[in-house]
Amino acid sequence: MSAAYPTLVESFSDLPDPRVERTRATIHRYPPQSPSAPVLCGAEGWEDMVDFAHAKRDWLQQRLALPNGIPCADTFRRVLSRLDPEACKTCFRRWTAGLMS
Repeated sequence: MSAAYPTLVESFSDLPDPRVERTRATIHRYPPQSPSAPVLCGAEGWEDMVDFAHAKRDWLQQRLALPNGIPCADTFRRVLSRLDPEACKTCFRRWTAGLMS
């Protein structure tokens, strides 16, 4: 019987959304955890994240609600620059700990 490992999206699901209340209505467009996969796969800048998202569109759409498509580089920059680094570290550690158990 294989172990059920936590998904990246599950592990980052409680990452606080830094956006103000009036812009949180768009949270389902671009969840704050959405940039995690490109970064883990070696994206080194905002344009790399966009390129990754376009290359993996089908895979991402199975895991994230993206009714308005792939975010632009400016959206990745705005969201990532406002995330709490300690909260991100906690989520990442939760994910890797689950993979090692």
